[in-house]
Amino acid sequence: MNTRTRVLTGTALALALGAGTFGAVSASATPASAPAAAEAVAPAAKKDDDKNFTTSTHLTVDAASRAAQAALQAAAKENQKVTVAVVDRNGNTIVTLRGDGAGPQSYESAQRKAYTAVSWNAPTSVLAGRLAQTPNLKDIPGTLFLGGGTPVQFKGAPVAGIGVAGAPSGDLDEKFAKAGVDALGK
Repeated sequence: MNTRTRVLTGTALALALGAGTFGAVSASATPASAPAAAEAVAPAAKKDDDKNFTTSTHLTVDAASRAAQAALQAAAKENQKVTVAVVDRNGNTIVTLRGDGAGPQSYESAQRKAYTAVSWNAPTSVLAGRLAQTPNLKDIPGTLFLGGGTPVQFKGAPVAGIGVAGAPSGDLDEKFAKAGVDALGK
């Protein structure tokens, strides 16, 4: 390639890149209030279209805090140092309370027990028994099949999970988690 061809090719390439950059800047400069042309907007739902949408019930932060505090107090009455986690239906942490003196492993364990309980809508002690028939359950990320997690239900459906970790047995952890669920009924 001669020098003139190289210069012309370089100039054309620079112009093309510049135009692409200008287009990208222009596209990102759209005001936030302006609706995007490609944005999919669901039409106003008609009465017969309600089957396309669901409503989900969630535990409030206040309720989750009360439940966690009740579980922590139940453990303190028995001189147990635990961590309590409350997660929503999707496994997102709403609140975690680490009791005075609770071990460092208890934080993650409480969250994983809560997630496991809400995911299967069953106490983790029951789920731990299922490992004999289905040992690969323990391979599901984020789960922990040890006693100490219990679901929070509303009209039979799981809406949250409470997990407790740090007591010397899963039975005690689960007893404290149940105290948290019971506090929601008061």
